[in-house]
Amino acid sequence: MTDYDYDKSTAFLGEWGSYQWRLLILLSLTIVPNGFTGLSIVFLADTPSHRCHIPAEANLSAAWMNSSIPLEVEQSRDSDAAVPSRCARYKLRVLREFSERGLEPEDVNVSRVETEPCLDGWEYDTSVYTSTIITEWDLVCDDSWKNPLTTSIHYCGVLAGSFISGQLADRFGRKVVMFASIAITNVFCFLQIFSPSWPVFCALYFVIGMGKISSYVTAFVLGMEVLSPRVRTAYSTAGVCLFFAAGYMLMPLAAFFLRDWKSLLLGLTLPSLALVPLWWYIPESPRWLLSQGRTEEAELVIKNAAKINKKDIPEIIFKSLQAGPLSEKKNTSYNICALLRWGSLRWLSLTLWIIWNSVTIAYFALSLNTSNLHGDVYFNCFLSALVEVPAYVLSWVMFRWCPRRLCLSSSLVMCGGFLLLIPFIPQNLTALATALEMLGKFGATAAFTIVYAYTAELYPTVLRNTAVATCSMAARLGSIIAPYFIYLRSLWVSLPYMLMGALTVVTGVMSLLLPESHGLPLPETVGQMQPFPGCCVNKPYEPTGDKEEEEPIETKSSI
Repeated sequence: MTDYDYDKSTAFLGEWGSYQWRLLILLSLTIVPNGFTGLSIVFLADTPSHRCHIPAEANLSAAWMNSSIPLEVEQSRDSDAAVPSRCARYKLRVLREFSERGLEPEDVNVSRVETEPCLDGWEYDTSVYTSTIITEWDLVCDDSWKNPLTTSIHYCGVLAGSFISGQLADRFGRKVVMFASIAITNVFCFLQIFSPSWPVFCALYFVIGMGKISSYVTAFVLGMEVLSPRVRTAYSTAGVCLFFAAGYMLMPLAAFFLRDWKSLLLGLTLPSLALVPLWWYIPESPRWLLSQGRTEEAELVIKNAAKINKKDIPEIIFKSLQAGPLSEKKNTSYNICALLRWGSLRWLSLTLWIIWNSVTIAYFALSLNTSNLHGDVYFNCFLSALVEVPAYVLSWVMFRWCPRRLCLSSSLVMCGGFLLLIPFIPQNLTALATALEMLGKFGATAAFTIVYAYTAELYPTVLRNTAVATCSMAARLGSIIAPYFIYLRSLWVSLPYMLMGALTVVTGVMSLLLPESHGLPLPETVGQMQPFPGCCVNKPYEPTGDKEEEEPIETKSSI
């Protein structure tokens, strides 16, 4: 039996060499398009101000045209002022009779005239958008339910992609699945421009969700497995997230200049073509190759890394790799059912699924809510993206030096605490309410960053991509219902904040039950995982190369 630890065996490559820097930047670049397209629905499906269209055939005078729309009180945080109805008009037949009798609006109590729906369509305000999918297919009034459903269908695609991508990546490799997902996303984004109807748009948007999450998760896991420990921490917290934020911040800038939804989609899709050449510069994960018994291919990747870093390869490295526990267990395979097979693994997975759901609801609901905030929609979206940058930097600092449980718990509690304060802010202090919401978004962003990296550290190589993808899949329930959290504003403007605040505080406390992984090497097999709950145990594993190591601790002790 041979001592084996991948990080120790490849430590001769160094930490911050040219190879690590190149991979960190190239893998992070593949995340930028996710920032472009991930929340573009904020602009693609925003609902501009609208009112019933009054056709010229109605033969109404200018005065009666101006008085044809009833006034309604629209409650909001800003005011309770009466505004023209968006979904009703006075009956044109009655108004025409008044006009033909020579009566003026001030001569009639118009408010007592019966109303009717917008039978001739709507007139939309074009001062902000030339067109959106809302104006394209009139997704307003009786069809307004289709707006949040569009986003939910997209996240159903993300759910499906999370379900299949992890297992595909664990079976066929991280690199192949990542680039295939990028290609699928780009092709279907381009096809979406030519959507003839809302159902077709949603069907294509479903596939885009599958491709987007698949490329993100596989790129994340690939970096976690290829990079050295310190670079891995920087990549999983600052690298991936800052490049996502860069794409996110560029998205409102593109939307500002491209006010038509089709032009915006094209403008957000074309930059992704620059990722094609990266196929020849990003390697497959040596850890995954070893888990499949493909030792020679793993050696080639390590040799190339040593060549780029100008390092000599000790001959003993190859022997250690060939005798390591991953190569010994090349016939052992796992699927998604393994996450629920053993006690520790089962409770770890269930706890993480709940936490991921909570984080996802808070992050996406706050991100999608930017169009409802007081002020300019483009600036609010940019501000929502900008606040993520310090959150990513803080998450990297915390992840680098602080215990994982403390990082995740404090971020969740901070998010919930700020959100719970919003209902107590007076209506005239909209700037303060917006600031608290951005601070809540800050906490949710930090928690999202930490939970991704934390999850990847807790699971072994043989299950890592499946586990991270499954956690992402479980979180899709949160992203699917997140648009409807915003929809609750129609009942009470503060209700979404109360629900999200309470949920994130509770899961912040729950996260303290997770095992601690700070300062420990990545586990390679199931038996090397920390037991659950980890609040009482923090013992690094001792790799032995024993076949029994493949089973978790509680299973072996019960035999």
